[in-house]
Amino acid sequence: MHLVLIGCEYSGTSTLAWAITKWTKEAFGGDGFGFHDHWKIPHVSHPPAETQEESNAAFVAWSEGRGEDPTMVGFTEEEQSLFLALTPKQKEAFQRYHMEYHVSTSFYSYDHHNVVGMHIDEAVYAGIYYGYGGDGEYADRKQFARHVEETMVERAPDTVLVLCQASPDVIRRRMRENPHPNAVVQDKDVEMVVKRFEEEYELSRFQNKITVDTGTKDVEESLREFVVKYEPYISEADRVRMLVHGAKRRGQWVV
Repeated sequence: MHLVLIGCEYSGTSTLAWAITKWTKEAFGGDGFGFHDHWKIPHVSHPPAETQEESNAAFVAWSEGRGEDPTMVGFTEEEQSLFLALTPKQKEAFQRYHMEYHVSTSFYSYDHHNVVGMHIDEAVYAGIYYGYGGDGEYADRKQFARHVEETMVERAPDTVLVLCQASPDVIRRRMRENPHPNAVVQDKDVEMVVKRFEEEYELSRFQNKITVDTGTKDVEESLREFVVKYEPYISEADRVRMLVHGAKRRGQWVV
């Protein structure tokens, strides 16, 4: 499985990513296939869990309303403040190396490599909020996004781009009801940011693309829509995993 989930902040990308992770555990067995979801400045670090079990427990607690969003607590508040104090030049370099590392061959030596936002977040947010990577500037993030995608397509041509769609009204309501610490998107920019993600979706060099309604549907409904639309892109290897796991669950698999 190779997925890239994108969408305006508050559109539910992290929530859908966790729902997909749980679904893969049920459908394929094992621990499920997680996501790298640490790209919005200053939330650019993995959750602080020591083990996979601790990480999963943190996501479960968050999904049930009993804890903070694990994608936003990788750094302490002090570390987030220090990161925000970096110059645009320093932030740009960190994020560029950060993304290049995550399309290295080591990640694609595994059967599954999934990310939320990453280069598309940078293409949308950098020129507006981060102070670097604007049109025609050094490390222009729109151009860099296409470079990243060329590498990803070369290493995983089955990659599927998933756009999470929520209206500006829904985005603003979620901003009011559950404001993120060090949020990126500002109220005045919501329409523009939503439109920019739609533009990046269209400009993307990934051949496999789907949209999922995360605005008017609840999490389970959005997940069901994803599963239906993703089905044509499931690899043969993953289909075999699903069949074997299903047979084992039914007691029909001979070891």
